Amino acid sequence: MRKILVLGAGKSSWHLINYLLFNAQEQNWHVTVADASLELAKSRTRNHPSSNAIAFNINDESERKSEINKADIVISLLPPSLHAIAAVECLVAGKNLVTASYVSEQMKSFDADVKNKNLIFLNECGLDPGVDHMSAMQIIHSLQSKGAEIISFKSYTGGLISPESNNNPWGYKFTWNPKNVILAGQGTALYRQNRSNKFTPYHRLFSQTEKINISGIGQFEGYANRNSNAYIETYNLLNISTLLRGTLRYIGYCSSWNLFVHLGITDDTYKINTSSLTYHDWISSYLPDDGKPLLQKLQTQFHYLNLSSDDWNRITWTGILEKTLIPISNGTPAEVLLNLLESKWKLQHGDLDLVVMQHIFEYKLNSKTHTHISSLSVKGENETATAMSKTVGLPMAIAAKLILNGEIKTKGVTIPVIPEIYEPVLNELSELNIIFKVEQG
Repeated sequence: MRKILVLGAGKSSWHLINYLLFNAQEQNWHVTVADASLELAKSRTRNHPSSNAIAFNINDESERKSEINKADIVISLLPPSLHAIAAVECLVAGKNLVTASYVSEQMKSFDADVKNKNLIFLNECGLDPGVDHMSAMQIIHSLQSKGAEIISFKSYTGGLISPESNNNPWGYKFTWNPKNVILAGQGTALYRQNRSNKFTPYHRLFSQTEKINISGIGQFEGYANRNSNAYIETYNLLNISTLLRGTLRYIGYCSSWNLFVHLGITDDTYKINTSSLTYHDWISSYLPDDGKPLLQKLQTQFHYLNLSSDDWNRITWTGILEKTLIPISNGTPAEVLLNLLESKWKLQHGDLDLVVMQHIFEYKLNSKTHTHISSLSVKGENETATAMSKTVGLPMAIAAKLILNGEIKTKGVTIPVIPEIYEPVLNELSELNIIFKVEQG
């Protein structure tokens, strides 16, 4: 019997674990789900005969060694900062590893040792990064095989709330790691436009957006995501004029969130004592004392953001201006904001989420310029079996199956941008109704 160890049973795990359990008998698998919360792990395995759920602390060396040594493959849904701990143990024990997270510099440093041990550490195999890479590379390789010159490539992804469950002014609820949402965009975004490098610092990121229309779904706004230029070589687009990877939100979200950025309450670098403070007190502490009401202070201080009445409605809706005691006594500004929004942006019973993705290519072929637009929309089944869980978890689960069955021969620290990986994963995803719609012109 082949043993699979899943580290983490959080928001993105439901479909991954369900896939593994559904296929366990046929594939001769036993699945161990390990999480800091035994109750959460048990809720995912649901007493399935081919599984067990355990309480697990990745920082406990004895637990870590024991569980990873038992496994044939490890699938990590841990926070990105903890993948390396699992990776070191996998390397020592000679176990393959799959994650959905970006390849860190530390993970890259394992490449030679992973190859020497004839292993694969497959990263960026979720939604974004993951499905975006695989679907884009399939298009890129197809166009290049025809002799096309790709001029521009823009790729946007959003994890949102489905319109029928969109009952707050932000058009947003948490469907993945909430803290990552609070910290999204920090640093400076880098991309290529008209053959020039473009930098968008954090304080301009949410005001420098692009309108994106997905046919049959609606209009969204996109902002640049991380370092797009890091993928120019990966995608073999060395001569491309424009390349940008971005994140999608419903119209209006970005301008409202921009106030929180400029106010400084998304900062995660220092702790503050919030015991006995109200949200009103906390926000006031970032503003000069001029005798004006708090809302008026904000409007005066940040007049240059040109916020609309809809923006101020979103901001006041959060409760950030209310004289309500902050329930945590010590935390970073980002953690205080997160604590507030976790209750406001929580998926409720019956809520459906929505994942959207769009690739926009411009290319030259036979002296003519063409466009290729490939769009994906996936709706969740309920507040647990979310579209986010489906599009993050299924690619990882399918890839793990392919690795266990010896169908992926590639070794080393890698991402799914080669046909050996992306073709079978995308083929099975299409059977599971994760299908891109194509428009060409």
